[in-house]
Amino acid sequence: MSERSSHEDSFEKHRRYLLSVAYRMMGSVADAEDVVQEAFIRWRSVDRTSVRNPKAFLSMTVSRLCLDALQSARARRETYVGPWLPEPVLGEGALRVDDASELAQDISMALMMALERLSPPERVAFLLHDVFDASYADVAAALERSEAACRQLVSRARAHVQAARPRYTPSRDEAERVVRAFGAAVLTGDIEALQAVLSENAVLYPDGGGRVLSALRPIFGRDRVVRFLLGVTKKFPLGESARFSEEMINGVPGFYVEEEGRPVQTMAFDIRDGRIACVYVVRNPDKLIRLASPM
Repeated sequence: MSERSSHEDSFEKHRRYLLSVAYRMMGSVADAEDVVQEAFIRWRSVDRTSVRNPKAFLSMTVSRLCLDALQSARARRETYVGPWLPEPVLGEGALRVDDASELAQDISMALMMALERLSPPERVAFLLHDVFDASYADVAAALERSEAACRQLVSRARAHVQAARPRYTPSRDEAERVVRAFGAAVLTGDIEALQAVLSENAVLYPDGGGRVLSALRPIFGRDRVVRFLLGVTKKFPLGESARFSEEMINGVPGFYVEEEGRPVQTMAFDIRDGRIACVYVVRNPDKLIRLASPM
């Protein structure tokens, strides 16, 4: 085996893990793939004899690249049209890792939106330390800050993130029941059934990104969410070729909608105490294009 081939094999061994790190930092599969590809290019020119732990070395490389990329991404998202949601990921095992904390398994929309509210250094520091188990020394090296400063970054980020994490996890049976009841109520226009499956303070977050017709602000309150959903369904009915499939979206139950073989939208649900508390609707086609073929 050539040295280059060995180099590439060593990287490929950790690619899935690096994508999971980059996705949590960037909130975008496309951006995560770009970061990991740049890390690969840099890895090919590294003297392997100077690297004792390739996985740790590559994690630090990806983290630094994400920190730089987050600065420009943050500026773009400030001018984003309507609410910004993470790029959806289908499947229970997608972008998950086997050797990290419980938080590392959580890529829910709620958590990803909480991460989005952090500054880039807070986000990178928190994810490295609390999610991917890096030491404060490694976090300090990645951010080029003191360990004391990194402890403060992680502490601030932790307070924001923990407040946003759901305290209730529905069973699979309960999630299926709620999701199917929601879908049936929307498709049949059953107002009472839809009200019954939504919590009183339900919120709907729509993300069209200015690329397709979509609400430009979150919709608060059960009655408003019901009127919005039924109004949209009546005014813009899907064609006969539309296909609804129940999917795990960012680790939570939801629907994936296709029309004529083209991704149309995803709907992910935050279920609390047997009712839907939040609905996350992604319709921006730029965020759906990768769903046409499994990752």
